[in-house]
Amino acid sequence: MSAPAPGPDEVDRILAGWADARADLDTAPLAVLSRVSRLARHLETARREAFASSDIEGWEFDVLSALRRAGDEPVSAGALMHQTLVTSGTMTTRIDKLVARGLVTRTRDERDRRAVRIALRPAGIEHVDAAMERLLAAEERLLAPLSPRDRGVLAASLRELLHPFESDVSPKD
Repeated sequence: MSAPAPGPDEVDRILAGWADARADLDTAPLAVLSRVSRLARHLETARREAFASSDIEGWEFDVLSALRRAGDEPVSAGALMHQTLVTSGTMTTRIDKLVARGLVTRTRDERDRRAVRIALRPAGIEHVDAAMERLLAAEERLLAPLSPRDRGVLAASLRELLHPFESDVSPKD
């Protein structure tokens, strides 16, 4: 037996208002995407709190987690740029700041002296691991109303929606 459906939410009230104001409009997309947007705001708040508790900012988490996922292999600045969707100048500034904080090292690539390779230092691992644990706990709380099956269905549906925007796989190097 499944849990009873929750009562109306703010999006239901918005949809009802549009139905009164413009009954000729099909507001079905709002029923999904307004909820996604509102949920994203709650997720952003949870992310900020998880990162602040781990003494890093969101952009630092993005870079550090990309490095953590790479394992022990240093990663090129270009690959980090691609994974975090920032420009070359922005990535250079971010790497500079992470080096200054002692969270990463930057070395010249032995095969191509123009290229740099970025690697996590122990302090970077400590910060990103703590942030990830806090983030997963916060995300678990956000998803608590859904069963494991419903989470899988939602993840598959969201993947399908995102695919046209993110269909290319980023390079590891």
